[in-house]
Amino acid sequence: MTSKIFEKLLQNRIIVVILLLAIILWGIFEYNHLPTDAFPDISPVMVPIFAEAHGMAPEEIERLITYPIESTMNGLPDVKLIKSTSAFGMAVIYIYFEDDVDIYFARQIVSERLTGAMADLPEMHDPPTLGPISTGLGEVFMYYLTANKDIVNTQGKPVNTWLRELNDWVVKYQLQSVPGVTKILSMGGNVLQYQVKLNPYALAKYKVSLNEVVESINSNNGNEGGQFIVFGSEEYLVRGIGLIQKLEDIREIKLKVVDGLPIHLGDVARIEYGNEIRRGIVSLNGTEEVVAGIVLKLYGENTSEVIERLNKKFTNLRKILPAGVELVPYYNQSVLVENATWTVKKALIQGSILVLLILFLFLGNMRTSLIVALSLPVCAFTSIILMGLADISANLMSLGGIAIALGMLVDASIVVIENIYRFLTNDEYKNENKFRIIIKATTEVARPIIFSVGIVVLVFLPLFTLESVEGKMFSPMAFTISFALLGSIITAMIFAPVLASLILKKGSSKEIFIIKKLKSFYRPLLESSIRNRKKVVLYTIILFIITLLVLPFLGTEFIPVLDEGTIQINVVMAPSISLEKAAKIIMKMERIINRRQ
Repeated sequence: MTSKIFEKLLQNRIIVVILLLAIILWGIFEYNHLPTDAFPDISPVMVPIFAEAHGMAPEEIERLITYPIESTMNGLPDVKLIKSTSAFGMAVIYIYFEDDVDIYFARQIVSERLTGAMADLPEMHDPPTLGPISTGLGEVFMYYLTANKDIVNTQGKPVNTWLRELNDWVVKYQLQSVPGVTKILSMGGNVLQYQVKLNPYALAKYKVSLNEVVESINSNNGNEGGQFIVFGSEEYLVRGIGLIQKLEDIREIKLKVVDGLPIHLGDVARIEYGNEIRRGIVSLNGTEEVVAGIVLKLYGENTSEVIERLNKKFTNLRKILPAGVELVPYYNQSVLVENATWTVKKALIQGSILVLLILFLFLGNMRTSLIVALSLPVCAFTSIILMGLADISANLMSLGGIAIALGMLVDASIVVIENIYRFLTNDEYKNENKFRIIIKATTEVARPIIFSVGIVVLVFLPLFTLESVEGKMFSPMAFTISFALLGSIITAMIFAPVLASLILKKGSSKEIFIIKKLKSFYRPLLESSIRNRKKVVLYTIILFIITLLVLPFLGTEFIPVLDEGTIQINVVMAPSISLEKAAKIIMKMERIINRRQ
């Protein structure tokens, strides 16, 4: 049965060669469109909830906001853990789901429960919201904004306030339109406020209460529709324009009428620009504050493609910014991704060259070496095609699986080609048909090859059973190794015999010098080992025991060390330290570090 399969392959050599070219072209196409990351994304399926309550202490936040939301989330399907953090003015609740739960389904049921929990929460300035649809590896791009104070027109606002407004209302909206971006986080600067600073003496003089001021501002900030009126053959829309657009609009808000004279807000308060209370800053080189932003990638998107789109958007965005404003990217995850994947690609290239040299050295025939060498790209492209179909990204672990299996990928093809070459150069078969010789040689080793590769795949079977973080980290490697080994069987059983029929020729051959020399060393050693079987088994057991004794002293790591080329310094200060003092300390440290570079 096996020989008939090989006979059919040799009868349809053109189809097989076309199939070979199709795999190579498909593999190249799939590789160019394969998602690339530094590591597999091991982030759990988690939905964060952010709740802001300005001015509330952590104790009140925990009692009035965090605990009610946590209690409401209990009982959701497939929830495995709920964690929370309560800080001054802020609560963050994390709801963790089982790994097989769809992230969008998880967000939907959390949103439904959160809506039901609103009745149990105190009055808040903004309702609790869900966090962005991203992961721990979602921070793919960071940038900052600076301005030349001599050029920009800040319209009377402080520079950092004006830059923050520019970032929040221009830059963020532009970047948010990039496909694959889920959210832009703003940092640094000051959030602009229109501040009403009341004069208590004026309030008492005109008998105006604080509630009246608040109600007047709320009721006088909005446009209203008034249907339409008809004049002749035309309809005219009726609108009440009352939306506040500048400081003067706030000053002109009427509070009440006293002795026939209207009392405006400007009569009892000073209206001016101000800054929202802030809890952090961003500094640059210890010399100035800047406004910065972090771009979060949408869950499941291709990191490299998102960053490529962002780079194009930044080029266009710089053209529309006001003169004197500089938009500077300072972190780009694609550099990390390229470094991580290049490490594996370099190992693959070096390994392939080494394999080619060894093949030529030991086979002693350039044609056989080329056929075997062709198995490497075919196996790699087969693995990449199946990675694309299985939605596995190219990263340090998945590509590392191909690098680990590099030596095993050529084994099957070596056995087939070497056996075919041995048959073709054997005088015993010199009168036989070339096709019949190739079929006989391939059939002889087909079953042992398939079983041997199958046993190797079984070795990686435990990796397929890993769950949670371990499964997300190591299962891509197990899959890619298995895919590549599958490619090695396809190459050895299908392409190698056909290529041998096209490239190799019948004839006699002599054993090369290196093989003769190795056999002269190996044969006596083999004969001695067979004569002393018991000693060989005993030495093997002793060596195995020594290995077990040494094993506990080896260092262990969960993932490979990744040298990104950057240093992150975390400074721990007293919990009660003020923002101003912390900023002075950090900026001083930045200046010291810059001087020592």
